[in-house]
Amino acid sequence: MKTSSSLSRVFLLAFVLLSTAFCSSTYADTIQYEGIVYNIKANSTLEVASYQNKSLTGAIVIPETITANNTTYTITSVSFHAFDDCSSLTSITIPNSVTSIGDLAFAGCSSLTSITIPNSVTSIGDLAFAGCSSLTSITIPNSVTSIGVYAFSGCSSLTSITIPNSVTSIRMSTFSNCYSLTSITIPNSVTSIGDLAFVSCNSLTSITIPNSVTSIGDYAFSGCI
Repeated sequence: MKTSSSLSRVFLLAFVLLSTAFCSSTYADTIQYEGIVYNIKANSTLEVASYQNKSLTGAIVIPETITANNTTYTITSVSFHAFDDCSSLTSITIPNSVTSIGDLAFAGCSSLTSITIPNSVTSIGDLAFAGCSSLTSITIPNSVTSIGVYAFSGCSSLTSITIPNSVTSIRMSTFSNCYSLTSITIPNSVTSIGDLAFVSCNSLTSITIPNSVTSIGDYAFSGCI
């Protein structure tokens, strides 16, 4: 069993992730389009980097391509903390060209109720949707093979979640403090459930754990009453 000091180290990790995420990479060029800043990457591709201010409201659609300076660019990723703390954002549509959602990409988007994750996405970063307290449901497509730690932590209105057969592990605190989550089915592809994975999901009344799971971490279901 974990000691209180080891539990402190677990939550210290989340703090470190939050802190280091604001150390941005350097890009020579950017494009600004409809209030969103994109980093220009190799092979005429773009990364959603940030928004110009906190005024993004309502429903946002990220385009699949943007043409600028006689070049057509394809958006392939949403960077770390791209939309974090955009508290007036209610829904967002991600194009089929995007393959990754970075760390803290939508963390703290407290008004976000709807998001469409396309089948092109293969990875969801650490704390990607942490603190999205208005998010009620989300479907993770079969293309996703990796979900980061704390990815949906604090999504307190989340009542249901679909985990695809492409996912092999539920990592530390992935669904911690999802107070409204009532049931979840873990697919046969999953072999491990990490520490604190569902801690404090106190509305959870039903869970199916397949025979494929060979390890369940400390306090994985603590507080599920």
